Amino acid sequence: MFDWDDLRIFVAAARAGSLGGVAQRLGVDAATVGRRVARLESALKSTLVVRSTTGLHLTAAGAQLLDIGLQAEGAMEAVARVTQPETLAGVVRISASEGFGVTLLAPALADLRRAGPGLRIELAANAGFLSPSRREVDMAITLAAPDAARLIVEPLTPYQLALYAAPDYLARREAPQTVEALSGFDIVGYVDDLIYAPELRYLDEIRPGLTPHLASSSIQAQRQIIAAGGGIGVLPCFMATGLERVLPTILLERRFWLATHREVHDTARLRTVRAWLKTLCAERSDALRPHSWAAG
Repeated sequence: MFDWDDLRIFVAAARAGSLGGVAQRLGVDAATVGRRVARLESALKSTLVVRSTTGLHLTAAGAQLLDIGLQAEGAMEAVARVTQPETLAGVVRISASEGFGVTLLAPALADLRRAGPGLRIELAANAGFLSPSRREVDMAITLAAPDAARLIVEPLTPYQLALYAAPDYLARREAPQTVEALSGFDIVGYVDDLIYAPELRYLDEIRPGLTPHLASSSIQAQRQIIAAGGGIGVLPCFMATGLERVLPTILLERRFWLATHREVHDTARLRTVRAWLKTLCAERSDALRPHSWAAG
């Protein structure tokens, strides 16, 4: 028989992806975490993780146990909610794309904190997403609707993207008048093999084969390149303040989705943050979708 607390530590280690990362979170040393995971492996007579220089990687048995452990974790949290009055307090960790997280969410978090002083918000805003299905985060704002039975997924907001350049870049060069003419300009975009979602393949949608001359995995870095006169690139319209739109007939639209884990979806803290996110998107709708489709 195995120790249930060892399962808790294994789940935390699998979620963190490293012994050091989970040790800091649990307030113990990495060696202790390693011993507890090894003890669980011994009790179950199965290898659960493989250690490498890049962190922990789950074996097939480890992945199966993680699913079971997450269900057990959710059940224990449900028990706690039954025996404790629901309060607007606790940690809510949100995963969001870098552009949305940095440009729209981060500046508004102070208002959320004032509305719910018992909340502690952790924002993971970077390229790629952490997974609410593995409880790496409580909620994720994603570019496509995740397909996982343990998640509750709902549309959050549509947003528009367009081609932009810095005013001084366009002052040096006459703006392109056709999509075909873009091939004669400096193009800014994503590093192709680091694109983590098909929704980010904007250039292929504008003109198949259009290749960036200056590329980054970071949309914030792309915006800085464009603002510094590095060329023309696709940006979400809410990130394009101070830039000039190029080829106004080109207008793309995507949608952000909001995913929360089923086990915590109806807790007071997540209900509050979900309502706040929806209100924020409604209030910023002019920035998210500033252009008329009829006008381009």
